[in-house]
Amino acid sequence: MRIYKSSLTPDPIPEISIASYLYSQHDPIPPSSPAFVDADTGRTITREQLRVLSSELGWSMCNGLVKLGGAKLARGDTVAIFSPNCLAYPIAVHGCFMAGLRVTVANPSYKPAELAHQFKDSSAKVLFVHPTLLQMALSMFKVMKIGFKEVKRRIIILRYDVGAPGNSGFIQLEKLLGKGQLVLEEIFDGALSKETALICYSSGTTGKPKGVELMHTNLIAMCTILNQVNEIEHGKDRTLGFLPFYHIYGAVLLLQFFFKKGIPVIVMERFDAVEFLKNIEKYRITFATCVPPIMVILARHPAATTFNLTSLKLLMCGAAPLSASLQHAVKARLDSIGVKAPIVQAYGMTEAAPSIHFYGTQDAERKVGAVGKLLAGMEARLVLEDGITDAGEGQQGELWVRGPIVMKGYLNNPSATKECLLEDGWLKTGDIATVDDEGYFRIVDRRKELIKYKAFQAELEGVLLEHPEIADAGVVGVYSDTEATELPRAYVVHLKGLRTNKEKAEFGKQVQEWMRSRVARHKYLRGGVVVIDVIPKSPSGKILRRELRERAKSEAIALGVDTQSRTKL
Repeated sequence: MRIYKSSLTPDPIPEISIASYLYSQHDPIPPSSPAFVDADTGRTITREQLRVLSSELGWSMCNGLVKLGGAKLARGDTVAIFSPNCLAYPIAVHGCFMAGLRVTVANPSYKPAELAHQFKDSSAKVLFVHPTLLQMALSMFKVMKIGFKEVKRRIIILRYDVGAPGNSGFIQLEKLLGKGQLVLEEIFDGALSKETALICYSSGTTGKPKGVELMHTNLIAMCTILNQVNEIEHGKDRTLGFLPFYHIYGAVLLLQFFFKKGIPVIVMERFDAVEFLKNIEKYRITFATCVPPIMVILARHPAATTFNLTSLKLLMCGAAPLSASLQHAVKARLDSIGVKAPIVQAYGMTEAAPSIHFYGTQDAERKVGAVGKLLAGMEARLVLEDGITDAGEGQQGELWVRGPIVMKGYLNNPSATKECLLEDGWLKTGDIATVDDEGYFRIVDRRKELIKYKAFQAELEGVLLEHPEIADAGVVGVYSDTEATELPRAYVVHLKGLRTNKEKAEFGKQVQEWMRSRVARHKYLRGGVVVIDVIPKSPSGKILRRELRERAKSEAIALGVDTQSRTKL
């Protein structure tokens, strides 16, 4: 067995709760330091204020919620958060951690049925909901056939804006603050630190999104090993919190790691290209955690040259592969406006909390296209298609990883857990990789049939088959050079058949519009809808997606924002 090991010696990982770790009694960061800042208003929550607010919320979740007519909660129960980024978000997450509750974070663009799946699957008892999403939450409970009286017990309005008008009849976050404080956060020492703390929902190749169970030790290990390689410093650096807090990068890096490091997070409620650039200038942002579509903006958006971005010292790109050509384009654009910020890639996945590889600024240009070396405490294998044999030197293979950040498993889904997480701790990533003689890994392909644009093939196919005029459907991802990511494209069979290309094109547009009312925005069929005679399938009935992807390569289809897309195999 050929095992690649990290060259870094891991620091000790405390076996305690994530709350005990974040709020250590020996915190070296001054309590008056800003923790989270609202980008629009400049309103700031300091570290000490966040500690107090989280402790107050933790106390109320254990003691005061029932008195206000809310649900009774006990240690280990799950609470869901349904909100865009806001100052109240870290209060809710940290407060629930202090109370010993599990937290699951939901995509604020979810439609009722999607939200209902996560709420039911996670066994959440309470839903923190942003005021702007209350009607969507009420629709979700209606889908679940839960009566309004019970709904009022389950909802907490997530607003931290004292004096603002509340949503009448519902428990407000402000009403849970200032009633008391926990003497001590719930303790999860020793073996108890292996209990689940955070449940993030991950895309997959079959069925609906799966709940990834991350333990207290997973979250602490992630913060600990990132601290060994990250070059940011308290008092010198600031980061912009535009990546969504519900996503694994936001939930762990923005809400936990940067707080532990003492790095202020400037919170943007939602991403806007001009506001993103404006806030870099306004707050003198030094460190930006990006994804490839954001890099496209830096490379091509005209506003990038109208704002002063020279405070930037480092750009870290993750969540999807960053091509060498795009990395060079961003570097050239930034150089042209006086920005001296190295660009590095990181690699990870929700199931690994999330970062597995990372490399420093000294290799930013020398190793363009690589995702870095293994983080401390991590091991890797490259395994051939037989699932047994290790790839030889210079060969590519599926990346398997093992270490302290690997998830506990998929919630309520032992078969899916068994499929990707082996008994000896190896996690099958589904990505095809190579490694060079210096230990730098590169992701070269994808073994799993997974659309990288955060969409779900089987789920989208299931929704399409609800259309009264669609007899069959298959979904694949087509890579967009413009957006530097994959977009979902649907191939559908019309129930009665369509003769002309005009009829087929019109029906495809109708289906795209029809889908918009049924799935979250990031699942829109932005790669197009193509009407064909038959969906290619194996004798056992499995969709032959490779044939659809090959077909997509030869098609010239207008994609709205991108007519220069290519299929990613």
